[in-house]
Order: sequence, then structure tokens, then C-alpha cells
Amino acid sequence: MAQYDGILLCSKPFGMTSHAVVSNLRQIIGQEKIGHTGTLDPRATGLLIICLGRATKIAQFLSDMDKSYEAEIKLGERSSTYDSEGIFEDTEPQSIPELTEDIIRDILLEFKGKIKPRVPAFSAIKVDGQRLYKMARRGKAVERPEREIEIKDIALIKMDLPFVYCHVSCSKGTYIRALANDIGERIGCGAYLSNLTRTRIGDYTLDEALTLSEIKYYREAGVLKRHVRQIESVLPFPSLQVDEKFSPGIVSGRSPRVKDIVDISGSFHAEELVALRDHTGKVMAIGRTRIGSDDLRDYKGKAFFTYLRVLN
Repeated sequence: MAQYDGILLCSKPFGMTSHAVVSNLRQIIGQEKIGHTGTLDPRATGLLIICLGRATKIAQFLSDMDKSYEAEIKLGERSSTYDSEGIFEDTEPQSIPELTEDIIRDILLEFKGKIKPRVPAFSAIKVDGQRLYKMARRGKAVERPEREIEIKDIALIKMDLPFVYCHVSCSKGTYIRALANDIGERIGCGAYLSNLTRTRIGDYTLDEALTLSEIKYYREAGVLKRHVRQIESVLPFPSLQVDEKFSPGIVSGRSPRVKDIVDISGSFHAEELVALRDHTGKVMAIGRTRIGSDDLRDYKGKAFFTYLRVLN
């Protein structure tokens, strides 16, 4: 069976964990080396970036990309988990104040920018070495940490009370269900996230993603490779290419010198992430440079590249 190296855009279905999606893909594709760049809750749907083969080693460098969501928020009820899982049958709905679309838009804009919400009690964040959700299930009260995030854009799509539908673009680490809860508290009637779809990660959109059924079909038809994006096309970093003589040294982590560099693609400053390519143009490592691209050719020192990950 063919083994794949690169990324695959997958549409996660409702009710399945991100881990379960990866497990299914291992069976469908027939290879073990598969991962993803960012978890979606089981009750959320939408875009997952799947890393195949050597690309599992670049997952950490893709997880920092901004993300966009379409969220359905139900006003008038509070949830212990901030989503529909924490709603109980005997939960008493709260009275929703009179709202207009303009009022909702103004409230949403209060959350735009850099904010420091507390992470949900039911989350995988560790406090004193323990997962918050495990402590929450035991009923243990704990001070939840704050995390600085950035809401790049938040806009009302429509209002159909008790539901509010909005678009959110945000930085890594944003819990949309926590945002929904905070919006409900700001309005004064409580709220929870009743539905969520991730529509974008970086430059990749849900429209480009394949369902599990489609991936299976393309795999069986022998054309899945057409949908796998090569590592060289997905890394958002400038790169340095070394000559053929130096190329074998990348795998052993040997530091290149200026004389080993045959091409510079893109510009970079000191300490920024840079991809290191072999003589064929294949990305073989990710690292940081001691100097910027403008000063590289005049650099008289020895080692200037520090390896972070070798993709062998």
C-alpha cells in the first residue's frame, strides 16, 4: 500500500472525537503515522488538518494558525460544560431581556481584541498536574487559569431568539464555548454553545475538506494522492536550500554554514522559524537562525542555524 507524506483536509462529523477521526483514517488509508493539528470537541463539526507520514513532525508548526468558526449560541440557559452536554432536563430557562440585532452586535464587539477569559472547567488544561475535566467530574473546585487570546473578528450572522448565530475568527487557544458562556453572562440570562462548525484554519477552508467517506472512496480508487498537499506547499516559513554535498548532514543535525547555502526563499529576521531544504528542494528540517536573511551572505561566523525538528 502507498504511504503518504503531507496534509489532508478533513471534515469532522458531529459526535466523533478528533482522536476517533485519526483512528478511522489509519484504517481507511492503511498507515499508522497520522495525526492532526488541533482538536475539535466531539459535538463540533468542521475542518481538521490531518498530517500524514513525515508531516506529523510539522503539526506543532501548523497549530498556531488563526481559526474561524460559525457558532450557534442559545440564550436563557447555563451549562456546566458551556455546551449542550452540560444541560440537564430540569434546567429552568432564564428570562431573556429585550434584544435587537444592534444590541447583540454591540455586545459581541465588546469581546473583540485581546482578552483573558478563564478556561472552561471541562477542558484538558492541566492544573497542578491534573486535567481540569477530571477534577470537574469529581466535583473538585479549582481556580481556573486565565489565557490571553485574541478575537480577531466577531460578527452577528442572524438572530432568532433564543438563538444567536455568529462568525468568530480567533487565535490559537480560544474556547468558543467559553466565549458563548461569557456572552450569556454579559447579557444577563446565561447562554451556552449549542452548535459549532470550524470553517477555516490559516488559509485552509472547510469547502476544501473531504468527508471520511470521500477519503475512503478516493483511497479505494487510487487517487487520494491528488488531495494530499505536500509539506513544501503548506509550511508558512521562508527557507534555505543547501547544496548536494551538505544534504546528508541535515539528518544528523549538522549545522550548515553560509558556503553550504545555494538558495534563500523569502525573507526572515533573526530567531524566526525557517525551513531547511536539501539539494532537491525537499523540506528536511525546521529551525531558527541567529541572523536575518539580509545579513546572511555577509555572515563570517560558523553555526547560524539551530535545529528544532528534523523530518526524516
